[in-house]
Amino acid sequence: MLDTFKALSDVTRLRLVGVLSNGEFTVQELTAVLAMGQSRISRHLKILFDAGILSVKRQGTWAYYRLKGDNGFFLEIWPAMERSLDCQALRKRDQERVTEILESRRRRSLEFFDRHARQWDDFTRNLLSFPSYLDALLNEIPACRTIVEVGVGTGNALAALSCKAPQVVGVDHSPAMLDQARSRVSQECLSGVEFRLGEMSHLPVGDSEVDCLLLNMVLHHAAQPDRVFQEARRILGPGGRLVIADLQRHDQDWVREKLADQWLGFERKELEGWLTGAGFSCGRFVPVSGMAGQQDVFILAAERMDDLQTTYQTNKE
Repeated sequence: MLDTFKALSDVTRLRLVGVLSNGEFTVQELTAVLAMGQSRISRHLKILFDAGILSVKRQGTWAYYRLKGDNGFFLEIWPAMERSLDCQALRKRDQERVTEILESRRRRSLEFFDRHARQWDDFTRNLLSFPSYLDALLNEIPACRTIVEVGVGTGNALAALSCKAPQVVGVDHSPAMLDQARSRVSQECLSGVEFRLGEMSHLPVGDSEVDCLLLNMVLHHAAQPDRVFQEARRILGPGGRLVIADLQRHDQDWVREKLADQWLGFERKELEGWLTGAGFSCGRFVPVSGMAGQQDVFILAAERMDDLQTTYQTNKE
């Protein structure tokens, strides 16, 4: 308790915690938000880390800092402290810079996908190869009324999904990608498929309208995966299923520049932490190992819980 109070007794550290309440950020991003030198920011981050307020996840040459989700005492006192912090002039400026960083992440990803949409399948196959996982994915998707695939891309899974549900909605934030998916649907004469332009953290779908939501090789492009899961819970109906197909943790740091990746894959534990915080009960985790030169993939299924106790994370929705 005393370590927590001591760590929070500095204005700069309070500002850092306030920024990190928005999600995960690198040291470089935090220096930009607070307009301070890296050595100074790093020193304050270490104090917060040693006090058990922050955790750090290293991916390649990057280190992402975030609020630690298992510090019960901090999670109890922070909401009241944050309300007081909201009255400070620096808080408004910090939040404006956070918004700029998140928008920059989103814009960079959108520009990348629009630029490469026509060659996307060949582009990814040549640069980041992974094993075929469609059969394992379909095993986790139930027969239902409505499936939404987020990050539909060029639509290469739509035919299989159409066999699972009479209504399939493909969502992507790239108009060029949606054009490619529409062409595929037309060529394959698929029915019951529609497309919507939208972001995975702000889906163009009403509350509780969906039976199954698929995040297909898109989560590693998310600036804030926890917000994506909160949005997933919003659109899923009671007992709805979320199915994730994505990369297991890897060390190919070059994908950040070449493929606009935000994350170098994921570990099961961090995914389950985000999902639990967003109100999901985690189910099967199916690893799909790649052959030589291929990245390992996973399939993870989760169910929406309807008896969720309100937590700090869900209050941030």
